[in-house]
Amino acid sequence: MNTAEHKQDKTQQTVAVIGAGIIGINCALELQSLGYQVTLLDKEGIGLGCSKANAGHFASEQVFPLAESSLLWQMPKMLLDPLGPVSLSAKHFFKAIPWFVQFFNNMRPSLRAKNTLALQALNKNAIRHYTELLKAADAGHLISLQGSLLVFETSELSKVEAMHQHYQSAGIAVKLLDRAQTLALEPNLSDNINYSLYFTDVAHTIDPLALSRALADFAKSKGMTFQQAAVTGITQTDTGVTLKTDGTENTDKLTLVFDHCVVACGAWSKELLKGLDYHLPIEAERGYSLSLPINEQESALLSRPVASAERRFIITPMANTLRLAGTVEYAGLDAPANYKRAEMLKANAAFILKALPESKAEQESEQTAKEESWMGCRPSLPDSLPVICQAPNHDKIFFALGHQHLGLTQGAITGKLIGQLVTKKKTEIDLSPFCISRFN
Repeated sequence: MNTAEHKQDKTQQTVAVIGAGIIGINCALELQSLGYQVTLLDKEGIGLGCSKANAGHFASEQVFPLAESSLLWQMPKMLLDPLGPVSLSAKHFFKAIPWFVQFFNNMRPSLRAKNTLALQALNKNAIRHYTELLKAADAGHLISLQGSLLVFETSELSKVEAMHQHYQSAGIAVKLLDRAQTLALEPNLSDNINYSLYFTDVAHTIDPLALSRALADFAKSKGMTFQQAAVTGITQTDTGVTLKTDGTENTDKLTLVFDHCVVACGAWSKELLKGLDYHLPIEAERGYSLSLPINEQESALLSRPVASAERRFIITPMANTLRLAGTVEYAGLDAPANYKRAEMLKANAAFILKALPESKAEQESEQTAKEESWMGCRPSLPDSLPVICQAPNHDKIFFALGHQHLGLTQGAITGKLIGQLVTKKKTEIDLSPFCISRFN
């Protein structure tokens, strides 16, 4: 069969991608580009979940799993501070225990080393895939290749040097800068900053939501369709995959049939996979952001993302805002947002920057303040690895979920890998560490 005939054959096949965040969008775009007829489904809209107002940092330098033994002594104090960098809701405490047990287990050196190698492989070409994709979508302006800084206020030089060596040993392009060198890169940084690590090969987007929509529009231009629907169940038969939907305010309950299905609905994937008899130990690790509007004069406040090592948050310059993002909150999917966690980011930023933009929230209504604050549920697994695989017991169903803090970073490479799985081609990297079988 020649290439043209092969593509024509695939055109007859349909694929449902459940979840219109950055992961689902990339999967849908790749499969549509390969000749499948793709329907992207989401209960809300394109890019409106965790992909909407995140930090916008393509953090390919983050190759170390979050489960680190040094956290054992820090966690109790952090978890008990409701406005600290990590918070655990009292109501969610007992539900979260099994996840934390697995998280602590992944601190074992052998598992941590294995998981680090897997993250290195996944992140290695993550940004290259994005630059190629955004160029093709005529959206190259949405990515900035200026690197990022990790700054230190109180850490001793020996600790910073050790961290620098740690990243270098993992193959990360990084420079250790003193205060003068750091301020030369970012003059608006505070004199509180003593050292920084300059990650030269990472990137950021000036608008995460615009990036999601640009890629979705590119997929639509190739023939992809979007349907707003809440998928409540998946079954596979000999002939295909059947989806049951709850409908929305604008659509009725439907039963939809496709040849293949990709589950990419992040923290909301657990129940769908449970219906397929797969165990998914996923937590909704809630993150907050506060977007401070900037005017033309304030656009030079920063030129690249700056993360604080001690305060555990990040500041990213975007098109019309300075976005402060970070904190971790374990409270489940449905608990009301605690926007005090977003507001505290501004107090932290005052220690990092000499000048901050004035927030409209201080001048206008309380409603405006809430519009600037945002909360999203990161889909986190206890080993810090996503699930990217063909379902072990369902040959027509594929999983692309659980990317924790790195959904934006790993979106394009995940889409490429799903395309290779669906077409039964050799995958770009070894996907065995990412199979859901590790939990089943």
